[in-house]
Amino acid sequence: MNGGIEDVVTVTKTVSEGAHDLSMFSLFAQASLTVKGVIILLILCSIWSWAIIFAKSSMIRKLRISADKFEDAFWNCGSLEIFFDGISNKKGNDPFLNVFAAGMNEWRRTRNKNSITAVKERVETMMRVAIGREMDFLEQHIGFLGTVGSTAPFVGLFGTIWGIMNCFEAIGLGQSVASGISEALFATALGLVVTIPSIVAYNKISGELNRYHNRLDSFVDEFSTIISRQMEG
Repeated sequence: MNGGIEDVVTVTKTVSEGAHDLSMFSLFAQASLTVKGVIILLILCSIWSWAIIFAKSSMIRKLRISADKFEDAFWNCGSLEIFFDGISNKKGNDPFLNVFAAGMNEWRRTRNKNSITAVKERVETMMRVAIGREMDFLEQHIGFLGTVGSTAPFVGLFGTIWGIMNCFEAIGLGQSVASGISEALFATALGLVVTIPSIVAYNKISGELNRYHNRLDSFVDEFSTIISRQMEG
């Protein structure tokens, strides 16, 4: 009886001795080399994800403001020709200006050489090609957020499994299992910390860019209608 109690006390002391420091730095220092690699990978993914999140959020805010200014100026202009000549030196960073410039350039090249239908089709084609180029640029690095959001939990789970394996090895050797359990749980928690913001940001940013894409598509339809009316008149 006394021997059993002594064994329990011994195990309890062994566990408590290894659990004296559960800070993140201590857990990282005590972790095995494999789990350290998992932790470093997750931290790097988190840093890059947040960099993308901040950059894209700022970009979308600027795009929304510039689109509002462009549309206000466009609908209040008296002449497409004068308006285009006035902003032709500003295009380059604004998707609306670039798409509008693609349509105007094509219209100027073809309006006196083709029928109204042919001109309209060519203008719409050039503007939609421009939209494709602009959206490809705007959507750069967004896929990384989706990839991190879908894979980070499994990377953390791998660290968890490896930590549990170390626990079983420690038990077999009669050593403390506290550090192994802690590093396993830490890897799981870190995987979730990386995953949740990435998924939320991916859905949010993708939705904003889809709305911006639809706004560009609507502008193409409106512009096409305007030039059709001008050619018919």
